Amino acid sequence: MAGTATLTITEANYEVEVVQSTVPVLIDFWAEWCMPCRAIGPAIDQIAVEYAGKAKVGKVDVDANRNLALKFNVQSIPCVVVVKGGEVVGRAMGLKPKAEFAKLIDAAL
Repeated sequence: MAGTATLTITEANYEVEVVQSTVPVLIDFWAEWCMPCRAIGPAIDQIAVEYAGKAKVGKVDVDANRNLALKFNVQSIPCVVVVKGGEVVGRAMGLKPKAEFAKLIDAAL
């Protein structure tokens, strides 16, 4: 994901990137094999650029970070969650237009 503002969030950096963040964090739970996840990928990357400095945007590969998927009770992907102050303040499941994800961040700003 070179050239984008999208973070790769893992179990190792979750505490620093999400819990300790001073701005809302949009997390896209996805997997390489998930076609709807890949379909929303470009929209998530665009949001990362558009909200740079106001919010963080990251992706969690559920296959590599099962504990994070469990922590957020991710039942199906794609699942997009917005965290502010360590608490979930927004959630969207499935294939949605970019505007839906932007609304989740706007509500947390």
